Amino acid sequence: MSQSSKSPKPPAPAAASGPTAPPPVPTSADVARLAGVSRATVSYVLNNAEAVRISEPTRRKVREAAEELGYVPHAAARSLRAGHTRIVLLPTSHVPVGPLYSTFLNELQWALRRLDYTVVQYGSLGLSGDEAARAWAELRPVAVISLGEITLSAHNVATLKRSGARAVITMGPVSVPGAHALVMNQEEVGARAAAHLIERGRRRIGVIVPEEDGLELFSAPRLAGAREAARRLGAVRDAAGAGAGDDTAAGGGAGIEVLPMAYSEESAAALAARWRGLGLDGVFAYNDEYAMLLMRALQDEGLRVPEDVAVIGADDLLIGRLLRPRLSTVQIELPTGDHLAALVDRAVREPSEVTERHDLMAAAAVHREST
Repeated sequence: MSQSSKSPKPPAPAAASGPTAPPPVPTSADVARLAGVSRATVSYVLNNAEAVRISEPTRRKVREAAEELGYVPHAAARSLRAGHTRIVLLPTSHVPVGPLYSTFLNELQWALRRLDYTVVQYGSLGLSGDEAARAWAELRPVAVISLGEITLSAHNVATLKRSGARAVITMGPVSVPGAHALVMNQEEVGARAAAHLIERGRRRIGVIVPEEDGLELFSAPRLAGAREAARRLGAVRDAAGAGAGDDTAAGGGAGIEVLPMAYSEESAAALAARWRGLGLDGVFAYNDEYAMLLMRALQDEGLRVPEDVAVIGADDLLIGRLLRPRLSTVQIELPTGDHLAALVDRAVREPSEVTERHDLMAAAAVHREST
């Protein structure tokens, strides 16, 4: 029999082996031995303690030893020693908040991390105020920053504080007893936009109200602000005497008409197709993104901007300045993430039953070519 026809020898059986024991979890004592320092020094360095002076070479040795061993401080043990966690709970937004607010929230998270807080984003979609408060409390956060999409009550705030939250901060138009209020006055945005159009002679003004669920948190007060500006500047009759959703001009005053629109080319095109029948000569399009979408659709219908229709948005996005005509907008000034993080840190370090209200934004119309 030739060598090639021989059957190959079966492989030798692998040596039997039992389950491998997991490697021991490194401790702060291991880090201290490797770095040649005390356990207290390891704790000071890894917990970023500022009250104790430790040289930079020593800090570097401790960090290098911790990295070599794969040591990570135990959050629960740290919390027990401190009497509270360093978790700041930030419920995730249920709706697209746009580039302006996304940037603001990102800055806030970076600033809190620099202050040695751990930011935990919590998906709270579909939870009521009671359900959300109990779910958040399970994580024992030292602070909660509610974006206003879930309506909290004084009872919910008390639940969070009993679980160890030193500060509850709400962002929105309404303050909650027991919580610090960070107020974003969205009505001012709508008022500035409508006033800008009225001052330029526009008398039949449409206000885009997004059809997407959840955006009424922003769109409803912006619409209310536009209506109030029209009443103040244009002597408009109330909607109750003008028909549902329409503030009709009286005696040459300004009128506001509510225009639902989804954030899609199809919805914008459908609205633009019936624009001439609406008789509107100006529009506040909720924000710059909706304004750009609508402006393109109006131009596709042969309507001139601003000659036939003046268009203004809000948020002052860079891309609005690149359009032709350049987009007029309402510029919104928000505090820096560092500023808000400092407010949170002070509320945590100096907890008090006395709550504070902070106005977070200022708004100003910016005149460009589209109006």
